[in-house]
Amino acid sequence: MPDVITVRVPRGSDSFQEVAVKIERPTYNKPFLGGFRNVATGVEFHNAGSQTKPKKRPDKGIQLLSKETQTVVEKNKPQQTRNTTSTQMTKIGLYVSNMTDKLITPGKYFTAEEYHKRRLEAVIVLQKYFRRWHAINLVQNLKEQKRLRLAREAQEELQKKREKEEKLRREYEKKLNPKTKEDFELLYHDLELWMQEETERINRTLTGAKRKAALCALLEEETELIACIGMHKLDANLENQQKAILHLLHKCAQARTWKAFDGKITEMDTQNSLRGKELLEIYRSIKTKDIPKDERISVLLALKCTVKEHECKLTQEIVALIDREMDLMSREVKECNLEGLRERICTLFLQFIKIPEFNPGIAGLLKAPPDPLKLYKNVYFCHSCEKYLASTEFLLPANSRTIGRCRSCYQLDNEARKREAYLKYRLILEDLRKSEVDYQDDSKIVFLVQLPDLQYLIENIWNCQSALSAYNDLYDLVMVRWDKQREWSPWNTILLTKEEADAHLKLCNLQKTYEAPFIFKIEQKHIRAKNYFAQIPAMSAFLHGTNNQANINSYK
Repeated sequence: MPDVITVRVPRGSDSFQEVAVKIERPTYNKPFLGGFRNVATGVEFHNAGSQTKPKKRPDKGIQLLSKETQTVVEKNKPQQTRNTTSTQMTKIGLYVSNMTDKLITPGKYFTAEEYHKRRLEAVIVLQKYFRRWHAINLVQNLKEQKRLRLAREAQEELQKKREKEEKLRREYEKKLNPKTKEDFELLYHDLELWMQEETERINRTLTGAKRKAALCALLEEETELIACIGMHKLDANLENQQKAILHLLHKCAQARTWKAFDGKITEMDTQNSLRGKELLEIYRSIKTKDIPKDERISVLLALKCTVKEHECKLTQEIVALIDREMDLMSREVKECNLEGLRERICTLFLQFIKIPEFNPGIAGLLKAPPDPLKLYKNVYFCHSCEKYLASTEFLLPANSRTIGRCRSCYQLDNEARKREAYLKYRLILEDLRKSEVDYQDDSKIVFLVQLPDLQYLIENIWNCQSALSAYNDLYDLVMVRWDKQREWSPWNTILLTKEEADAHLKLCNLQKTYEAPFIFKIEQKHIRAKNYFAQIPAMSAFLHGTNNQANINSYK
């Protein structure tokens, strides 16, 4: 439709006037006002509204909201079946069979109140049976959980009992057949405990000359026990030395291995590893005892051919000893008289194996490098045994400022005086370092702490007992982080049993879990540890970093 239209308006009987009408287009949709439809033609007619703009209400400055009335909208719609049906009844002249008819009698009438009451009773019955079923399932689940928990606790208790029995059995085996330094350390510690008990008993029960005689007898018995332990120690040293030699030769004869991109392990024998295997087989053969005479002669000939490949004073001496043994064997000399000669051959051949010119694979496995100039920076003097030893032979606490005694002197002094067992502290330190490695957060302080430092920390600060339960068996105690978000340090640790440590590491908020007096006690122990380790130069940088982090956290 155009914007302007022309309308002819009649003025009289014969005259018309054209008027221009401007069309105003509405900016809103007109409401549907209803209409009607012609039944005969089917044409629809709609009621039209005026084209004037609706009058605006004056703005009163208040937001007004319309609200519809809560009247019911009614709608009338007639209903009629599609097919007209009828009912045929019996009448005069027409018979309708009533064999299939049903007689319907009215039942008892009940009111709406009775109906709702009946429904409510039915709902109550359903709820009762459902709640019974739900309660039975809940009780069954609780019983099953209780059974599983009791079974798990019984299994854990049985496992703990077995572990304790196994630990006691291993300790008894170690004391019965000591092999390592830790085993002899336990023996000397038990000897010291026995001496203290016996001395206390004698002082409590005897007096005068009888007491002195009993103490002298006790001293003689202690001397015999120390001599017996010393004999076991010599035998164990020989056995351990032989194991160390075989382990060194096995490493020398080991093939080179590497992992490929597909995960497969590849091994390759080099000239050095093949040479190491050859020397290892010869060494095993000459160390074997009670072999026939012919086999012994063939082993000596193979050894002679091997050492004659290199001409030096050592190989000449080995060849001379081989010839001497073969000469004595030809004269039917007894085996017991040849033991010293055979031991000398084994010792010289071992020296031959340890020379890199004759066995190139041994060069990287020797403690002392072939070049003596490399030893100058890592060799220190022990003022106790007056020997020059490598730096690894010295036990350096974190607070030490000078090189003290070597490990052997410390061990000898401990066996002669205190006779303390450091195995329990060593186990705690090993478990602590393994747990810190599992965090993978680049912990450093735990590897600076040595065995004497950990012993001071456990004995003087934590009193050798759990902070929660006061359990004092160090074999069942571990050290863990107090705040697991920060790395371990002597001022961020707590001594607990293994079960308590597992539960402690699962906590998210220490302030809400532990009471204020317990937290205050732990913080006091941390302050004591910080004051002790503040004297160590290596710990000062970590102390400053910890203080700065604590200030930042308190500010937050």
